Amino acid sequence: MPISRYSMENDNINPINAKLLYVTHSVYENDWPSLPHTHYFTELCYIKRGKGNYLIEDQIYPVKEDDFIIINSNITHTERSVGDIPLEYIILGVEGLNFSFEEDHEHIIFSCRNDHDKFMYHMNGLLTEMEEKKPNYELVCQDMLEILIVNLIRRAHFDFESVSSVKSSRECIKLKQYIEMNYPQDITLDTLAEVSHLNKYYMVHAFTRQFGCSPINYLCEVRIKASKELLATTDYSITEVAQSSGFSSQSYFAQCFLKHCRMTASAYRKACRSE
Repeated sequence: MPISRYSMENDNINPINAKLLYVTHSVYENDWPSLPHTHYFTELCYIKRGKGNYLIEDQIYPVKEDDFIIINSNITHTERSVGDIPLEYIILGVEGLNFSFEEDHEHIIFSCRNDHDKFMYHMNGLLTEMEEKKPNYELVCQDMLEILIVNLIRRAHFDFESVSSVKSSRECIKLKQYIEMNYPQDITLDTLAEVSHLNKYYMVHAFTRQFGCSPINYLCEVRIKASKELLATTDYSITEVAQSSGFSSQSYFAQCFLKHCRMTASAYRKACRSE
């Protein structure tokens, strides 16, 4: 029997610098609010069963079993079931990768019915690995993700580019604006996670990478700035200044003010008036 040998023809292979953040499996029976949201990463969604609609940037797109949906980072979207059979789907959150579609679109929807077994194998395989977390499951997931991406590119004829998606995060910008507008309110990490539609861990990670400090530290900075304005321009008591600036107690306000300004609130007010 003759031996067949095949050599690699191209040494200049562009690596797929993508990182799998999570895998979710959902059955949407209209039992939770499906609100339009964005992510700092790209989402890959495979419809296992049912029919529904994807709302993407104010446009409605019908989806059904064996459809694959890819939505680039920072694109507003949500999904909803339609009819008696609810949407069942697997979603991958992938960081560091955006796809290049025709006509500068930021999403694509196409049917994988003819390749059902192949894509079901990859998506279910990733879900199983993340659920069971056997030794070195991270390596298996990374390899499966890269193979999936190659198969998607072959199937739908588009390209990809590596991006630092966190730096351009719309969620982080919106979150920063939310803090600046709502700092007097009781704001926690859970509040910010709900506002940004992000997992708390990834929210803190993304915000810190973009702005150089955590969202809670930025909230404290905004409150200190507001308190300095009140100290300089009003006759509010220190307690009233603390409450108006969003601090939960005068003692916590005093601690934060001293840390940020290297003087007490009373000393700052006195310095402002002496000027």
